[in-house]
Amino acid sequence: MGWDSLAHVTFRSAVCFLRAAIVGACACNHPATVTQQKTEEQYVSDPGSVGFDIEPMQSKGSTRQWLATYTSQGKTAKFRIELSLSKPLDDKESREFNVESGQGRLISEPGSDASVLLVDLKRALEAKTIPPKIQRVSSLPFRFVSFGSNESQAPGGGFRPEPPGNWTPTKIFIGKGEQEGQVFLNLNPVTRKGQFSIKDPDYGDIVLAQLARVL
Repeated sequence: MGWDSLAHVTFRSAVCFLRAAIVGACACNHPATVTQQKTEEQYVSDPGSVGFDIEPMQSKGSTRQWLATYTSQGKTAKFRIELSLSKPLDDKESREFNVESGQGRLISEPGSDASVLLVDLKRALEAKTIPPKIQRVSSLPFRFVSFGSNESQAPGGGFRPEPPGNWTPTKIFIGKGEQEGQVFLNLNPVTRKGQFSIKDPDYGDIVLAQLARVL
């Protein structure tokens, strides 16, 4: 089996696992009375995530773009996030829980200094090392699976449907073959916040090495 076929199998397997997790989470957290009114949102930090600011940019066709910035210790990292129009997965369960998939890119920005951001990502993603030699790229493509667009942050990390919010939790798949990693890229266009969140410590070094190429 070639790497492209293997990557497709891995992606589909991860989607199925994610779908099962969503079903379980929603079943556990779904209240008897649904609250329709959204509450005022404040960003909630957690040890497994790194938050950053996002600003909408002019859309190109069906794609959406945001300029992301992360400022800490006098250093500012900048990069763009581009997402294509997502499509629902073709089954009843996915449609019920608003599971969609699509393509996207992280795009480098001139003048970005990600030295502090990479240190903070290393800690949040539980990576062991920051790659000493980085081969920069202008953009880093990924595939994504999103689930819902009206989630709110849960205390201690993660998301929940109640109370409703404006977060879209998204899992992205970056790299190829044995160097494919998974990480959550969650966006809230209303409060203009985003975050990278850990998917699994086993992906820590792979994800950090990929992100270092473009941040």
